[in-house]
Amino acid sequence: MVSSRGRFLWYELMTTDTNAARAFYAKVMGWEPRDAGAPGMSYTLFAVEKEPVCGLTDLREDARRSGAPPKWIGYVGVDDIDAAADLVKRLGGVVLVPPTSVPGISRISVVADPQQATLVLCKWLQPGEERPADSSAAGRVGWRELLAADWERAFSFYSALFGWQRADTESEAASTYQQFSAGGQTIGGMYTKPASVPLPFWLYYFNSNDVDAAAKRVTAGGGRILEGPIGVPGGSRVARCLDPQGAMFALVGKRGSKAVGYFGPATARDPAAARFYVPKKT
Repeated sequence: MVSSRGRFLWYELMTTDTNAARAFYAKVMGWEPRDAGAPGMSYTLFAVEKEPVCGLTDLREDARRSGAPPKWIGYVGVDDIDAAADLVKRLGGVVLVPPTSVPGISRISVVADPQQATLVLCKWLQPGEERPADSSAAGRVGWRELLAADWERAFSFYSALFGWQRADTESEAASTYQQFSAGGQTIGGMYTKPASVPLPFWLYYFNSNDVDAAAKRVTAGGGRILEGPIGVPGGSRVARCLDPQGAMFALVGKRGSKAVGYFGPATARDPAAARFYVPKKT
């Protein structure tokens, strides 16, 4: 049995306009939205071939008042929510939402690492739900990336919390981009963010059969392309995007027939492909 500890199990978009977000991602990703809310709570499941891949919910009112922007957040599996939340605090992180049970579904806790990047600690309550999803399937998250204030300190925190290990990294990139693994599988990378990115955060790359075509759908739907599509080692292409409400996400997949955006093929030898770029407002 595959352990869920340290694996990303779920992804959720918290936003200010759920109806607009439903329409946007259904068009860009081809996801099928399904209502899954309870009385007094709005929640949407996005599915691919009837299989749920991520969720959509309202950004909480207190978060809006504090100026928090819409964002994607990842759920990472742990064996014991309460023990993991206590460990977060001992390691210098912050527990934003204490361990809470979602009846019949999960037990969760929202936390921030010492550099303010946020995640959700998660323990599914239903047998079989803890199995990590196939990261290679279309429409699912295929890569996870932390833009940290200091990636080496961030790695020490997550290694102690989740047991993540350093994964193989080409020597030329090892000092700037660190891939990490959980349960022997490489699942993401982290690097120190450039000054143009104000705060550390997690970026999630959704698999697309044609990144160039998907990038066109992003702009057609009112979103923005921040970078790309650009080529990365291995023959794939990536694009970093903003949805119409301002949540950042990324696309990864095959090369389309025509490139879109401001960048040509990347020459960097790490999976980040190029320094994170945020265009100036005009």
